[in-house]
Amino acid sequence: MKKILTPAIFILALLMILPAFAQSGDEGFVPLFNGKDLTGWRPCRGGVRPFQLLAMTPEELEQFYAKDQAEFEAHWTVENGELVNDGFGPYASTVKFYKDFELRLEYKTVPLADSGIYLRGNPQVQIWDTREEGGKWNLGADKGSGGLWNNKTHPRDPLVLADKPFGEWNTVRVIIRGNVVNVWLNGQQTVKDTVMECAWDHDIDMPELGPVQLQTHGGEIRWRNIMIKEL
Repeated sequence: MKKILTPAIFILALLMILPAFAQSGDEGFVPLFNGKDLTGWRPCRGGVRPFQLLAMTPEELEQFYAKDQAEFEAHWTVENGELVNDGFGPYASTVKFYKDFELRLEYKTVPLADSGIYLRGNPQVQIWDTREEGGKWNLGADKGSGGLWNNKTHPRDPLVLADKPFGEWNTVRVIIRGNVVNVWLNGQQTVKDTVMECAWDHDIDMPELGPVQLQTHGGEIRWRNIMIKEL
């Protein structure tokens, strides 16, 4: 016999599934990329530590960013609502600094590319060519993207290999609270409740505040739907 939900049972069932919809929605998120230009982003060369940025005055920061602005605009462009880097030039660094946050974005890259997402200016949620012919299996590329590659003491490899084939968009979700990071790549959790170490000195905590940065490293990478929610 076919069961019919009474109004009370139907309402109860609806209340049970609503939190799941709310959790997966975009409430509270703001875009980091407007799909039109580089507004909200500044150049930052690789190797610049977030502690250095935090020590600068607003005037010093302006001067620091200005000297690489022309090169930044030469290597970072916007095409069809996508933020595109040709694999060279300074990193794209948010003007605003963040503490605890949830970051969501999509990326698409090419063979032999090697990139990453810096959290508070600290490397990195790893992105790379995971094929054997990519030439970096000896560094851990065979295990996939989405790990905390610069960790030395705490786990650095992703829990699963979740990369999509080249030519397809990958979705990333990152939550950082304090020094603890969770990462999902294409809906699969690659980092679970793992301490992210300071890449330059593993005996100290990573900075409490810093920019989100998109790394450039030798191959084209495209980004879109970059959103953040401060926690």
